[in-house]
Amino acid sequence: MAALAKVSIATVSRTINASPAVSQKLAQRVWQAIEQLNYFPNTHARSLVSGRSRILGIIVENITNPFFPELIASFEEIAVAHGYEILVSSTNSNADQLTNCVRRMLERKVEGVAVLTFGGEEPVLDQLAIHNMPIVLAEFHLEDPKVSTILLDYSAGIHAAVAHLVELGHTRIGFLAGPHALHSAITRLNAFQQTMQEANLKVHKNWIIECDHTLKGGVAGFGKIMALPTRPTALICSNDMTAIGVLRAVYMAGLRVPEDLSVIGLDDIDFAEFTLPPLTTIRLSRVELAKAAFDALRLQAESAGNAPSTSVIQREFLVSTSLVVRGSTAAPASDKPKAQTKN
Repeated sequence: MAALAKVSIATVSRTINASPAVSQKLAQRVWQAIEQLNYFPNTHARSLVSGRSRILGIIVENITNPFFPELIASFEEIAVAHGYEILVSSTNSNADQLTNCVRRMLERKVEGVAVLTFGGEEPVLDQLAIHNMPIVLAEFHLEDPKVSTILLDYSAGIHAAVAHLVELGHTRIGFLAGPHALHSAITRLNAFQQTMQEANLKVHKNWIIECDHTLKGGVAGFGKIMALPTRPTALICSNDMTAIGVLRAVYMAGLRVPEDLSVIGLDDIDFAEFTLPPLTTIRLSRVELAKAAFDALRLQAESAGNAPSTSVIQREFLVSTSLVVRGSTAAPASDKPKAQTKN
């Protein structure tokens, strides 16, 4: 290979290991030779020599929720582009399964773990900390130099959602919350309540229903709303899966979205624009979240083998949210202009 590329063996090695010491021109020749020879580097042997696995772990809450496969795909794309592999685990919202996920990460000697379960990760953090493992968490702070935090600006998106509904004429707005065991669900609920208060709108406690972030949870949550003597004209849901469940339940009840009920989700999963009607939702970019998680872990992993530096490593990363308006929101029925009758 070195002969074909007309470079030294050392240059080939540096190119494969993504060393910045190799010029772009030489690197291009090496990669052309690699492609021509159909060569696959022995990553295991390379990790034994370098002492680095170049594997990053990502643990998610529920692989059946489309949000997480989309997040994993973005994380993998970014990691591979930077010469890393990834190890994926899903907890399925089970604490024992989370412990097994962490054990797998430690056994594979990953260089860092993105724990993106959005709640319930506290029991295993000590296990990772004992092994001096770089960690990135979503919305959870831990006073440890090896832990980074991704903050999600739910307030901006929820504020935009409430403002959108108010502009349409809604004042009776309910909220289908996520499981209260998840700190992300509590953060979203708190943001909704604060936004409603700032808009001088009454927060009806019986219009706040705890669901489980699933399609069936959305169906069940809407059923509870329908059982109330007075009901909201609009619902904001803690995630898109809940909102899509509501769309289904409204249809089965013989009602219509948005004519009888406006519905807003949160996440903007790929399915959201293909529902009937297309779902208005608060976008939480998986690409931004994946990039923040990767950047946090890479900073930690690549600083570990370097000499002590006076520079401060970034520990907090902010991911923004925004409202995407589609077809599931409209003015409440009482505020819509009535058709004129002909005399």
